[in-house]
Amino acid sequence: MGKLGSIVEKVRSKNAGPFWLTVDIFCGNPDSYRRVVSGLKTTDVAKLADTPTQHVKRFDIPDLNVVKFSFPRPQVQGTPQDRDMHGAAFASLLAEFELPEAV
Repeated sequence: MGKLGSIVEKVRSKNAGPFWLTVDIFCGNPDSYRRVVSGLKTTDVAKLADTPTQHVKRFDIPDLNVVKFSFPRPQVQGTPQDRDMHGAAFASLLAEFELPEAV
């Protein structure tokens, strides 16, 4: 096992408009990319984001060694309930995710 943040170069989350967040996982090399693609399931991200799996969009981009997820923000950006105006906090949560051992 290993934490996602220690396996990849960078995990970044940000706004994708006032209603969506996007998370980019920059793997840095093909080996890390394959490990993330096989070990990080869309259902894992949905559970961390506390959103239904069918609302999570996943993009595997092998030419760039990047995995990207987009999902609805828990609160609309800028509302009094919004505790993360820029959508940056989710990256820290995902970076702590334990990936299973590579097979």
